[in-house]
Amino acid sequence: MMTNYGWYKIALPLVALLGLVSLSACQSTMRTMGMGPPMGSPEDVADSQAVWKALARADLVGPGARAGTPYMGTPPHGKVLELLHQKITVNGHTGLAIVKRNYGGPGVSLNSVKANRGRYLKAITVMFKREAGYDPEDKNWFWAKYKPDGSLHVKEKMGMKIQLAGRVAKGKPMGCISCHRGAPGGDFVFAKNLKF
Repeated sequence: MMTNYGWYKIALPLVALLGLVSLSACQSTMRTMGMGPPMGSPEDVADSQAVWKALARADLVGPGARAGTPYMGTPPHGKVLELLHQKITVNGHTGLAIVKRNYGGPGVSLNSVKANRGRYLKAITVMFKREAGYDPEDKNWFWAKYKPDGSLHVKEKMGMKIQLAGRVAKGKPMGCISCHRGAPGGDFVFAKNLKF
């Protein structure tokens, strides 16, 4: 026969187990809704690899990438830039990809980039329009900063290395999201006449 307090022996472990299950489900939902770590999570890195493969299939990156028209750039991207855009499909979702090739280094100019893009290419920054619910506050953009070989650039902060993919610098006063919030039209895109 249970005493008045004997039910705790059964109820408390059950309540704790239900709490853990609820927390796990909540964390899973937060990740899919773009509420987990803002950038560099294993999911972000996997997504960035899938985005890179789709960009390569569309000839927007990699050795077979088609050329755009170089123009003079501004920080933080590079002295010379090249912008391409196209809809791509990643993991079953089709969205706009905006690809900015960032050129720099000694002797970089419009003519030197046209003559030898590979020599001056320093980074490829990408915005990919994800599905509704990914990051509604920031118009559902996925951000990534790639090296020319498709690996991600890394930021070191407080002894940690964070790969630049996902909701890059979300909530910070400087970075991709805070800068692009200032784009006219509220769509986070500075280049106009792009079809979403």
